[in-house]
Amino acid sequence: MKTGEAMRRTIFSLVSLPLTVFFVWAVGMVGPAAQKSPSQVDFTRDIQPIFQASCYGCHGPEKQTSGFRLDNKALALKGGLFGVAIIPGNAQESPLYRRVAGVGDETPMPAKGKRLTPAQVALIRAWVDQGASWPEEFSGGPAESRKHWAYVKPKRPDAPKVQDPSWVRNPIDSFVLARLEKEGLRPLPEASKETLIRRASLDLIGLPPSLAEIDAFLADRSPDAYEKVVDRLLASPHYGERWARPWLDLVRYADTNGYEKDDRRSIWPYRDWLIEALNKDMPFDQFTIEQIAGDLLPNATLDQRIATGLHRNTMINEEGGVDPEEFRVAAVLDRVDTTATVWLGTTLHCAQCHNHKFDPFSQEEYYRFSAFFNNTEEEVELFAGSERGSRGPNLSLPAPRALAAHRKQVEDQIASLEAELDTPTPQLDAEQLEWEKETKSATVSWFPLDPIRVTSAAGATLTRPNDGSILAGGKNVEHDTYIFTARTVKNGISAVRLEALSDPSLAHKGVGRSPDGSFTLTGFEVEIAPEGNPEGLQPVKFADAVSQHGSSVKRALDEDPASGWSVRGLQQDTQAIFLAEKPFGFEGGTRLTIRLKQESASAQHVIGRFRLAITSGKEPGKSVRIPVGVQTVLNTAREERSPQQEEVLRAYFRSVAPSRNPIRERLAALRSLWSELAAPATMVMKELPEARKTHVLIRGSFLNKGKEVGPGVPAILHPFPKDQPANRLGLARWLVDPENPLVARVTMNRIWMHYFGRGIVETSEDFGVQGHAPTHPDLLDWLATEFVRQKWSQKAMHRLIVTSASYRQSSPVTPERLAQDPDNRLLSRGPRARLEAELIRDNALAISGLLSPKMFGPSVFPLQPEGVWNLVYNDDKWITSLGEDRYRRGVYTFWRRTAPYPAFMTFDAPSRETICTRRVPTNTPLQALTTLNDPAFFDAARGLARRVFREAPGDTKSAVIHAFRLCTARCPDEKELERLVKLFDQELEHFNGDAKAAKDVALGGGVKPPKDSDIARFAAWTIVANVLLNLDETLTKG
Repeated sequence: MKTGEAMRRTIFSLVSLPLTVFFVWAVGMVGPAAQKSPSQVDFTRDIQPIFQASCYGCHGPEKQTSGFRLDNKALALKGGLFGVAIIPGNAQESPLYRRVAGVGDETPMPAKGKRLTPAQVALIRAWVDQGASWPEEFSGGPAESRKHWAYVKPKRPDAPKVQDPSWVRNPIDSFVLARLEKEGLRPLPEASKETLIRRASLDLIGLPPSLAEIDAFLADRSPDAYEKVVDRLLASPHYGERWARPWLDLVRYADTNGYEKDDRRSIWPYRDWLIEALNKDMPFDQFTIEQIAGDLLPNATLDQRIATGLHRNTMINEEGGVDPEEFRVAAVLDRVDTTATVWLGTTLHCAQCHNHKFDPFSQEEYYRFSAFFNNTEEEVELFAGSERGSRGPNLSLPAPRALAAHRKQVEDQIASLEAELDTPTPQLDAEQLEWEKETKSATVSWFPLDPIRVTSAAGATLTRPNDGSILAGGKNVEHDTYIFTARTVKNGISAVRLEALSDPSLAHKGVGRSPDGSFTLTGFEVEIAPEGNPEGLQPVKFADAVSQHGSSVKRALDEDPASGWSVRGLQQDTQAIFLAEKPFGFEGGTRLTIRLKQESASAQHVIGRFRLAITSGKEPGKSVRIPVGVQTVLNTAREERSPQQEEVLRAYFRSVAPSRNPIRERLAALRSLWSELAAPATMVMKELPEARKTHVLIRGSFLNKGKEVGPGVPAILHPFPKDQPANRLGLARWLVDPENPLVARVTMNRIWMHYFGRGIVETSEDFGVQGHAPTHPDLLDWLATEFVRQKWSQKAMHRLIVTSASYRQSSPVTPERLAQDPDNRLLSRGPRARLEAELIRDNALAISGLLSPKMFGPSVFPLQPEGVWNLVYNDDKWITSLGEDRYRRGVYTFWRRTAPYPAFMTFDAPSRETICTRRVPTNTPLQALTTLNDPAFFDAARGLARRVFREAPGDTKSAVIHAFRLCTARCPDEKELERLVKLFDQELEHFNGDAKAAKDVALGGGVKPPKDSDIARFAAWTIVANVLLNLDETLTKG
C-alpha cells in the first residue's frame, strides 16, 4: 500500500487538476430552485404532491385542524371554522394562498415543518388564479382515492404533435418534446459519439467500451451506427449481469440469513438463473410467473423451481429464544410486502395493522393477499435448546459442467495446501517445542470421579465401560437428568470437567442421543457434603465455564431451561470445564452429587456418553481447547512417549500452530467452496399438501388471531380470475394480466429510473395517493401499453429508451437551464449521474484490465479491508478469493447482511435485509477515500499502470492519452494533457529519490509490475492511474 506521503501527493494532484471534480452530484440530482409557473397548472401533477407532503398531516383524512380538510374537493372548497379558504380565480384573497405565502398578519402555514419553497407557493397561486381546477376523483367521500389515476387501466395515448418533429426519433421523444415546448424549453443537441457509446455501454452492460469498440463506432458513418452498438450491447452476456443488480436489490438477495447470527446460505443458483433469464430476454410475464410460482407449474422444470428462490430471500432468525411461528409469519408478510412493492408499486404493508390511511386497501384485504403465501413449508426449525438453523425446502442440483474446471482447480489448491500443512519443517519443529513448554506449564492434573451411583431420571440405562465413562442406552425420552454421586479425598477443588465422548452406539457415532448425534446441557449443578454427613449438602457456585465446541457453555449455568450448552452433530470427543467461584472440598473427604440437566425444547437432545473429573490446579480453563488425549501425551516425558504418541502430538500441533492459521483458514474456505461446487443446492419454495388457515392478525401480532380469511386481491384492482387456482400460481397470473393497471406502469417506471436517475413517478415504490404524481403521465401510459404490445420484452423497451433522442441528448447545464429545470424532471438534457456502487468497482477493474469475464457459480470474496467481519456475531471469516475470483464483477460478491462489502455500502448499496426499490445517492468524503485507498481500487490503479506499460510503451504524452481514453472514452484537451504529464514527471522525480516509497506503491498489492520494469516509473504511473480512476468523468456516465 502507499506510504502516507504518497497518498498526500495523490490527493494534492487530484485537487490541482481542473478536470477533476470529486463526486459532485450529477447535474440531474441538484436541489430544487425557483422556477416559473407553467402556463397551466395540473392539480394531480403539481398541487396534490405539495398537499400530500406538507398539508395532509393536519388537514387530511386522519386530522382536520380548525375543521379544514384538504384531501377532499368538496370539503376543501367549503372551508373550516374560519370560513372559506380557497376562492377560485382569486389567489390574493384566498386565505390558503395568503397563509402559505406568509402574506399579511395571518399565521404562516405549514405550522410545523419546512415552509413551502417559492416555486411551490407560485404553483399554488397560479392554480387558484386559474380556477382551482380539481379532478372529480377527489370529490367523493372517504373512498375518493378509489379513482386515483394509478388504479385505472392505462389507455394508449396518441403521440402528441410537436413544433419540431425533426428531433423526434421514436414516440418517447414526442411526449418529452411536447412537455418541453409547453414549458418554453428546447432539448439539447445530441452528445458526442464518445459520450454516447460510453453512456450506452455503462447503462446496458455496466462496463466501459474498449478502445477498439470506440474507434469502430467513430469510424462507422452509417446512419444506424449507434443502433448497431445498442444491439451488440443487448446481445452481450454482460447485459444480464448489469440488470440483475437492481433486481437483486428488489428481491433482497443475500448469501446469509440475516438477524444476529447471519449464517451462510446457499442461494446463488437463483442469482445465476436471474442473469440467464435476463440474457434470454424472458418475457416479463413468464419471468414473473416462474419466480412467484415456478414450482406450481405443470411438470415444473429444474430452472422453474430454482426461480422460486425469489421468495426464499427472506431472512431467517436463528437466535436463541425465538418463536418459530413468529418468524414464519414475518417471512410470509415480507413476501406480501415485496410482491406488492415490486409488481404493484403500492404500500400495501401499511394495512398490516389497520386499514390503509390513504390508499383503498383494508386490513382484511392485506391478509387475504397474504393467504397466497401462507401455504409454504416452514423454514425455521427448533434444533437444540437455543440453537436454531435454516432448513428446507432446499433443492439439490446437478453439478454444472461449466463448474467442473473450477472444481478441479479447487481440488488442486486443497491438495497443495494439505501437503504444505503436513510437511515438517525445522521452523515448525522449533515452534512445537516452544508450544509444548508453554502448554505443559499451563496444563493441570485431572482426577477422574468414580461414581458410587449414577441414575437417569427418565429411566435410561446407564452402563460403565472400562474407561471410567458412563454410556446411556435403552429408553430414549425427550428430556432427562443424570444424577451422578461420587467420593473424593481431594480438597481445594477449583473446577469440574465434563467430557462428552463419541461412541459407535450413538447416532452418526456422535456424542448425543438425538437422531443427528446432538445434545444440549441445560443445567449443571454440583452439591457437596462432608464424608459421613450426607445430609449437610451445600451447593457449589461456578464463576465461569469454558468449552471446546458448541454454543457458550455458560448457558448451562443460567438456570434457564430454554438455553444451554448445545453441541450439534459432533463426531469427536469434546469437553467443558466449570470453574468454581472459590475452591471447595472438605478435610476427611467429600461426597459430590452432580446433576446434568437436559431439558431442551428439542426432543432427545441428551448426552450419550460422558466422563467427569476434578482438579485443584490453577487456571484449569486454559487447557480446555486441548483434547484430553493430547493432554495425556503432553504430561508424558518426551523420552517415554511412543512413536504413535509423538505423531498424535505433531498432528494436533499442526492443527493449531499460529503460523499455519492462514493455511488452515484457506483450506476451510476451499473445502466449503468445493462442497458447493460438487453438490450445489439452493433454497426454493414448496407448497404444503393441505392449505394452512389464514387469519387477520389483530394489530399485526401473530399471537392475536382474528377473522379467518381466504386468498384474495384488493377490490380496487381488477378481479381475480375465476379460472385460476387460489394459490401463488393464480396470483402470479393475476399480476401479469393485461387488465392490471399497475404492473406494466411500475416496471417501466423503474427501468426508466435507471436511465434518467429518477422515475417518471419519482416514488417508484409508491404509486398510491401519497406517492408523487408522474411528470409525464401520458408517456408513462404509452410505455406501459407498449411494454405489453412488445410481448413483455424488456430488451425491446431498453432499446426503445436508449435509441430515443431524449436519451441521446448532451448533458451540460447553463445557469438559465438549471433555473428552468433544476432536477431534469422535464428531460431538457441527457442523463448524467454517478455510477452505482458495483459499477464503480467493475468500471475500475475493467479499465485496469483486471476484470475477470467468468460468469456464474458460488459467490466470491474479493479484496476488502481487514477486520470487517470481526464486528459481526459469529466467527465466520472472510477469506479473500484467489486468482481471477478476486477480480470478478460485483454481482458475484458474497453479500453478508450484517456486514456487506464495505466499498458497496460506502456508495449507497443497501444491506438487503428488506426490499430496496431505489438507492438514494449520497456525497461523503469517505467515498473519495475509498476509491483512493481501498485495496481493490489501488490494485486497479496498479493494473492500469501495468496496462499502460504494455499497451503504450512510447513517450509520456502518448501514454497519458491512451490511459485517459481508457477511463473517459475521449482524448484529453491540451490543458488536461499538460497537467497529467507534469504530474507524472513530478511523481517520477519523487520516486527516483525514494526507493522505499516506490516499492511500497509498486509492489504493495496483488498486481505486480511487468518483468524487468523500472520500479520508480511504475510507481509514478500508478499514482497517475489513481488520479485518472478518481476523475469525476470516470466515475459518472453522461
